Amino acid sequence: MTPKELAIIAVKALDEKKGKEISAIEITDLTTIADYFVIASGTSNTQINALSGAVEKAMKEQAGEDPLRREGYRDGTWVLLDYGAIIVHIFSQEAREFYSLERLWGDGKPMDLSGVLKAD
Repeated sequence: MTPKELAIIAVKALDEKKGKEISAIEITDLTTIADYFVIASGTSNTQINALSGAVEKAMKEQAGEDPLRREGYRDGTWVLLDYGAIIVHIFSQEAREFYSLERLWGDGKPMDLSGVLKAD
């Protein structure tokens, strides 16, 4: 699977579990750490953990991928799932505003998710 296809799997999993403000940024030309960042917010620690579980389940079932690394489960304000080609960031609203990845990686190319996300 391509990195873009993996990012779409993660985006759909986040959307199905009611993740907030889901976005994806192509960072291929900016860094070697990944091709895409997928970013979402959760409304509580419980939802953040449910969102990360949904991504892990979808990536395993649809792509046969397990995360290379998981970070942040303990405090529940930011979970990072590293799949090599894509890195999924799931934040509390406060942590997302603090780290501001979209601003930090503003030179990346935002992925058009209009055909991927379900309308609320």
